[in-house]
Amino acid sequence: MRIHVLGSGAGGGFPQWNCNCDNCSGIRAGTLRAKARTQSSIAVSSNGLDWALVNASPDIRAQVLAFDALQPARSRRDTGIGSVILVDSQIDHTTGLLILREGDRPLELFCTEMVHQDLTTGFPVLEMLRHYCGVHHHPIELDQSQFEMPGVPGIGVTAVPLTSKAPPYSPHRHDPHPGDNVGLVLEDLESGRTVFYAPGLGEVEEHLRPHMEQANCLLVDGTFWTNDEMTRRGVGKKLASDMGHLPQSGKAGMIEALRGFPSQRKILIHINNTNPILDEDSAERAVLADEGIEVAYDGMDIDL
Repeated sequence: MRIHVLGSGAGGGFPQWNCNCDNCSGIRAGTLRAKARTQSSIAVSSNGLDWALVNASPDIRAQVLAFDALQPARSRRDTGIGSVILVDSQIDHTTGLLILREGDRPLELFCTEMVHQDLTTGFPVLEMLRHYCGVHHHPIELDQSQFEMPGVPGIGVTAVPLTSKAPPYSPHRHDPHPGDNVGLVLEDLESGRTVFYAPGLGEVEEHLRPHMEQANCLLVDGTFWTNDEMTRRGVGKKLASDMGHLPQSGKAGMIEALRGFPSQRKILIHINNTNPILDEDSAERAVLADEGIEVAYDGMDIDL
C-alpha cells in the first residue's frame, strides 16, 4: 500500500495567507528552515494506479498537479481518483469537492450520515455538485465493519468514531453526534498491513487502542504543540482542545500518548501554521526526533 501525503498543513496551510506569526513571516523571509504546506489530504492506493482521495482540501488542484499519479492521462478527460472519503465536514477537508466538479462521472463519495447532513444543509456542497458532476453517496456506518471502494481495488477501510465537534456552520454544532469525525483504518487487503489515519484526534480513547496497536503506521493529529498555542503566538484565543485537537506537549499530550505504541511508525499530520515543529531547527522538532516521531510534509510517500 502506498500513502501519498498531498497536503500536511492544517486549515489555512503554511504560510497562512494573512498571518505574520514568527513561522509565517520567517518562511516568507527565508530565515526559517521549514517547508511550505498545503491543507491536509492524503491519497491511498494498492496498485499505484487507482487512488482513494482521503479528504478534499481547498488546495486539491495544486495537489493533483504536484502528483502525476492522480492525472494518468489515459484519455482526454481522466483522473486516478476512484473514490473520495471524508473524515469530517470541516471546510479544509471538503471545499476541494467543488474543484472536482468538472469530472465526467459522479463522485463516489464516502462519509457518515452526520457529515452528509452538514454538506447538504449548513454547507451544501453536495447540493451544489448535483448541478455539475453529481455525487454517489456511500454512507459510512459506525459499526466498525470494513468496506471497499469503487475504483480503488485492494484497499479495505474501517471507520472508527472520534469524540469531536461539528463545524461552526453545522446545524448540530453544539450537539455532538457520533460520526461528526472519524478515524480510518486503511488496510492493504493483500499484505494485511494497515495505517491508522486521524488528522482530528482530540483524545486517544479506549476503543481506538486496539486499532492503533494493530496498525503498522499511525498518521495522526499534529495541529498544535501546546493547548494555548494560539494565544502564545498572538493570533487567537481558542484552545487546541476547544477545536478538537490533542496538543503534542504536556501531560496526556500526543507525545505521551504515542509512547504507548512502541512498535508503530508514528507520523504527525495536519500541522497548524503556528506550531514550532514546523521549524526544522527548533527544540520542539528535536524532541519529536528523540521520541521517534516524524512530521509529515507535502509529497511524502509512506510505503507499507
